[in-house]
Amino acid sequence: MIIDRRLNDRNKSAVNRQRFIRRYKDQIRKSVSDLVSKRSITDMDRGGEVNIPARDISEPQFHHGEGGDREIVHPGNHSFQTGDRIKRPDGGGGEGSGGEGDEGQGSDSQDSFVFTLSRDEFMSLFFDDLELPRLARTMLGDIREAKWVRAGYMPRGVPTNLSVVRSLKNAMARRMALARPIERQIAALEAEQAPPETIEALKRRRASIPFLDDIDLRYRRRERVPQPISRAVMFCLMDVSASMSEQKKDLAKRFFTLLYLFLTRKYETVELVFIRHTDDAQEVEEDAFFHDTQSGGTVVLSALKLMHEIIVERYPSDQWNIYGAQVSDGDAFGADPEKSRAWLEEQLLPVVRYFAYIEVPDNIARVSPLAHAYRRIDAPHMAMASVAGRHEIYPVLRELFRRETTA
Repeated sequence: MIIDRRLNDRNKSAVNRQRFIRRYKDQIRKSVSDLVSKRSITDMDRGGEVNIPARDISEPQFHHGEGGDREIVHPGNHSFQTGDRIKRPDGGGGEGSGGEGDEGQGSDSQDSFVFTLSRDEFMSLFFDDLELPRLARTMLGDIREAKWVRAGYMPRGVPTNLSVVRSLKNAMARRMALARPIERQIAALEAEQAPPETIEALKRRRASIPFLDDIDLRYRRRERVPQPISRAVMFCLMDVSASMSEQKKDLAKRFFTLLYLFLTRKYETVELVFIRHTDDAQEVEEDAFFHDTQSGGTVVLSALKLMHEIIVERYPSDQWNIYGAQVSDGDAFGADPEKSRAWLEEQLLPVVRYFAYIEVPDNIARVSPLAHAYRRIDAPHMAMASVAGRHEIYPVLRELFRRETTA
């Protein structure tokens, strides 16, 4: 039997809490979506309070009446007729409003129920209807790694697997089981003052019990258990040329942060690789990726080539789930957009699980040269989107990683 002794918030039952979340999941998910639009991406990995309209969780209740016989005379009126709707008074006027008029001034006010979500509950609802593309095929495929796990003990084996502690315990138990009857016989004969020869014979018999016998030996037993590989690498590619303003870099960071949180829920190990580029690409740390200033033109091909080199050297596609995310304003000149499209289509897409291109243009209606070239790529595991503001980042992620449904 397993007993959950974790402390519950405010002395509430964990079982009842989960039942409440399941019962009003639609209302809570809607409140979470509303909260997301007001929260920055960097604060996504914490819980929060969500408001649920009281009318959505109201249930029928039984009340005790006053009882007895009552005679009441209701006076008539000259203002209302049958079927008229009475306007809600200012200040809410409903249960739980407390007479305050802060939230809900006017006739459209609604009582609300405040529910606090933990970090895990918030993230679970946040990513509830999202799924990594092609993840199922990775986890259920032939890509596996073997792991040695302990599987008890066995009476025979090689000396290196000998369990000394377990063998000594078996020896002690065997000696106690064999010696105890002899000791009782010796005690009884000494109480009866039996001949010394008989007592000495029993003592020699007790002393002849071996300290360690072959039947006491136990060897550790291990088995190789195949396990699906559950690790991923996420490549973050970003243009850091002069055309990329701080606002565009902020949008890029928020998208990368959200994607990383999503990957950590699907894989046990997630590594990040940051590649920045102007006319030349570099692998850098996260701080330099987002904050160091660079000057120069824009050559997207250099970043794609560096990503391919790193994959070949450190992340073989048969051992890693590879994801790529590229953020750029789309400015590229000359033959670079076409060369980048060809390299991405021929070299990178065959080895990655998913590749997302996010564009942060100055003019949302204008099609950039890079986006024009990328649109010609016909691959089910590549997605493109354009982002103009913070409020568009989460809807874009939902569109890119919406749950795959089976027909």
